Amino acid sequence: MQGKEYQARLAGEHRIYDPCEDLEEHLPPIFHYWSTQHISPLLAPLGFQSPSEMFRQFVAKQAATAPQAIRCVSIGAGNCKLEIDLVTHLREQGRSVLIDCLDLSEATLDRGRALAQQSNVEDSLQFIQADFNCWKPAEEYDIVIANQSLHHALNLEHLFAEVRRCLKPDGRFVISDMIGRNGHQLWPEALRIIREFWSRLPPSHRYNHQLQRYEEQFENWDYSRDGFEAIRSQDILPLLTEMFHFELFAAFGNLIYPFVERSFGPNFDPASQWDRCFIDDVHARDQLEIRSGRLKPAHMLAVVRNHPNASLQFVEPLRPEYCIRSQEASGDEPVDDEPAYQWGLWPHDPRTELEIACRRLAETELKLREVRGELDKVSALAAHFDAERNERTAWALRLNEELRETTAPVQSLMRELEERTQWALGFEKELKERTDWAMQLNRDLEESFVRCRELVAEVEERTAWALQLDQQLKDRTEWAIRLQSELDELRRRVPNGLRQHIAMWIRERLQRRGPRASG
Repeated sequence: MQGKEYQARLAGEHRIYDPCEDLEEHLPPIFHYWSTQHISPLLAPLGFQSPSEMFRQFVAKQAATAPQAIRCVSIGAGNCKLEIDLVTHLREQGRSVLIDCLDLSEATLDRGRALAQQSNVEDSLQFIQADFNCWKPAEEYDIVIANQSLHHALNLEHLFAEVRRCLKPDGRFVISDMIGRNGHQLWPEALRIIREFWSRLPPSHRYNHQLQRYEEQFENWDYSRDGFEAIRSQDILPLLTEMFHFELFAAFGNLIYPFVERSFGPNFDPASQWDRCFIDDVHARDQLEIRSGRLKPAHMLAVVRNHPNASLQFVEPLRPEYCIRSQEASGDEPVDDEPAYQWGLWPHDPRTELEIACRRLAETELKLREVRGELDKVSALAAHFDAERNERTAWALRLNEELRETTAPVQSLMRELEERTQWALGFEKELKERTDWAMQLNRDLEESFVRCRELVAEVEERTAWALQLDQQLKDRTEWAIRLQSELDELRRRVPNGLRQHIAMWIRERLQRRGPRASG
């Protein structure tokens, strides 16, 4: 998913969660009845009774093996209430942790900063605004936590790969999340049973507080339409099983969620015996169907690691692989063959029930009228703005025509300027080429001058040597002439026999002297 659709979903997430002060405070009282009465005993054999206790236990276990403060990252930290609780819990044990709080919404992180300051733990938390569909961790972590955030991730493969990469060798990934059908919808096998229970509900319990409408028949609403709510929740468990090794696994809940969550949960009163019994019945059926394998759980608590563990903590028979829904399971939506109401199954007064239903519908109608009134005001304002826009558009068109007439000479000048600019650019290019050629010629001349100077120096050296040879030649010529004169004189004065003897002596002298003279 990319582009405009992705941006629209991001905007939907901001629209839903930026103004949301605390999601847990919006859970109805019947949810806390169900979790305390049924889920806490289910988790007790594993050493904790709630998701928050699980996070505390494993963060403390990780800190107990570290010689110094451990490093943690919380994916989708929101208002950071869990993270503040973890820091406080570790401080009470004399240990410390530094938590990077990662969230898409800067507004929720701002609320987290304020809460951290109130609790005096701001020095242990760092607030990072980021989209974890493309998150790249810059640190290594001893522990990664994800509390009800993975079902908001579109790119689960990337996110899990980054978690694997940033976890230290002995690190843990601790998770509480929804693993049911995408969009929090019910699979067909669960929807059939829900409609059985739905027919037993009195009219006052069928009002959807989130969508603000009365649902005579339960509607299998897709909550992933606008944002990232449960966009790929059904892929979380299969991918975790493929990419990690489980140390702990607990799974529960399927049929129960429509009746205890924010949509229809506010209709139930824990003080009412009938309401409590109804929730107990739904939970009992839930457990029966999940343990038999006919339904798969929609909620998971898990601790996973990069490397295999010696043993897995879980409640039989709900191993991770057991809780993955088969792709061959029936995909046919059930037909609405249950009666809309079974009036004899509740002790409520039908007239009172109808009055409650009508009052809630009237409240919804009043809200709709208010919304319509606001829409009418907006429409009138829009019409006013539309008329004003038309007038301004006509004025702008006239002004545009005047500008066109006024700017015609300017446009002509601009064209001429553009032509001259092109000519100047061409001239500048030619000038640059010629300058480059002249500079190259200058470099060649400089090299030639250097060579000429070298040649002149060499000629001067050879001339001096030639002059020296010439002087030696003159000296020897003069010496030879003098010698010849002496010889001639000797010939005249010396007898012929002695002359020959002297000539031989001179030749010998010349032969001995000659090589030295030539050198």
